Amino acid sequence: MTPDEVLDRLHELQSADLPTHGGRTLAYVYDSGIAEADEVGRRALELFASSNALDPTAFPSLLQMENDLVGFAGRLLDAPDGFAGSVTSGGTESILLAVQAARDSRPDVERPSMVLPSTAHAAFQKAAHYFRVEPVVVDVGPRTFRADPAAMATAIDERTVLVVASAPSYAHGVVDPVADVAAAAAAAGARCHVDACIGGWVLPYLQRLGAEVPAWTFAVDGVTSISVDLHKYAYTPKGVSLLLHRTAELRRSQFFACADWPGYTMLNSTTQSTKSGGPLAAAWAVVNAIGDDGYERLAGEVADGLRELVAGVAEQPHVTPVAAPDSTLLALAADDTCDVFTISDEMLVRGWFVQPQMAFRDLPPTLHLTLSAATAPLVPEFLVALEEAVTAAVEAGPVRVAPELAQAAASLDPATLDEAAFAGLLQLAGLAGDDSRLALPQRMAPVNALLNLASPPLREALLVAVLDRLSRPTPQEPQEIQELPAPQAPPAG
Repeated sequence: MTPDEVLDRLHELQSADLPTHGGRTLAYVYDSGIAEADEVGRRALELFASSNALDPTAFPSLLQMENDLVGFAGRLLDAPDGFAGSVTSGGTESILLAVQAARDSRPDVERPSMVLPSTAHAAFQKAAHYFRVEPVVVDVGPRTFRADPAAMATAIDERTVLVVASAPSYAHGVVDPVADVAAAAAAAGARCHVDACIGGWVLPYLQRLGAEVPAWTFAVDGVTSISVDLHKYAYTPKGVSLLLHRTAELRRSQFFACADWPGYTMLNSTTQSTKSGGPLAAAWAVVNAIGDDGYERLAGEVADGLRELVAGVAEQPHVTPVAAPDSTLLALAADDTCDVFTISDEMLVRGWFVQPQMAFRDLPPTLHLTLSAATAPLVPEFLVALEEAVTAAVEAGPVRVAPELAQAAASLDPATLDEAAFAGLLQLAGLAGDDSRLALPQRMAPVNALLNLASPPLREALLVAVLDRLSRPTPQEPQEIQELPAPQAPPAG
């Protein structure tokens, strides 16, 4: 293929994706609406794409940029003198490192555990799986959706190496009572991590503009680390996150070194060894291009858009916010005349992507909306589309899962299912094609309604089976070009 053919093919492939700019995708992507910032980020990404942050002595430019970004974040997050931080590939890596550092700082604990509110990001469960740190999950307040500090304090014991709070929680957009949670952790001699991946770069500016938010930064005694993603509300290209520790000593157990082999001494500050300098340089470029005043202005635009959105939703029947948002995220629940999964499909038909979230314990299924600066001026259009989508969902009625599927979802134990059984379930759910590969339907509401009935372990197993089939290539000749499916919403999982 010639270079032009390669680029044409890339554009053709990209045409099936959700749009990353324009403000109509309310999850996964974050758009400042500033074309100049996007352009400088792309140019920096290209300029440093071949640089490798594995060795800061070989690429001192990357070390300088990392220190600059950590310093900027430290000012935002009320970091004290002597704090330290690292650039990571994303929020999940930052969370993994926070858990790993807490575990490794306590070699005296044979079976370490961490205490989590039930709304903590799933990345903590991933860290628990990777690092064998037992997750002790505590229910949040049934009306506030915030962590229950007293219940969390009760769950802390001599094996607890980490206690977690969110600022805000992804699912519902509310900030946990960090001060009380951190005090309980400190009293037990445990670390306290604040997951501010989605809020860390916007909450400080909202607070400057007068928003009342529970204290959550390093100004809170007992907070030992904070994660904040730059590819969210710093609007940088993906993927860049920061993990900040109150002291350099707290960060030290995050590092890895190995000289016990004949090659170079491996020395890593994060999970990665090879680290492309491109995302780091792009983040540095965008942060400096937008600047402190620019971020304050963007935060104000998002805040105005969110107020307009909440007011508009209040005038519509059948949907309601589950909690007053503390940040830039809003979760909507539907009444019994319709369901959020059909609303999600109807919104996609109208050119908007909103993310359905499954029921969990006593928490209802919801629609997740993430507002970015580019979405704020489009809120009136969004509200019109939402009204139309809800009307269509009410006319269609709630999705009814076939009785045999509902029974299977209630009774199956995923630990006992083999490949053939999974294939059968996918077939019943309408997800398997004739060749045993995946066949996603145009409308995902029936699939998501089934997943909503499944227990979390069965839901996980089904979605792993879906992912497995999605990632199986179709045999083809080297020059054969496959037809692409029309854009559609993925399963909510």
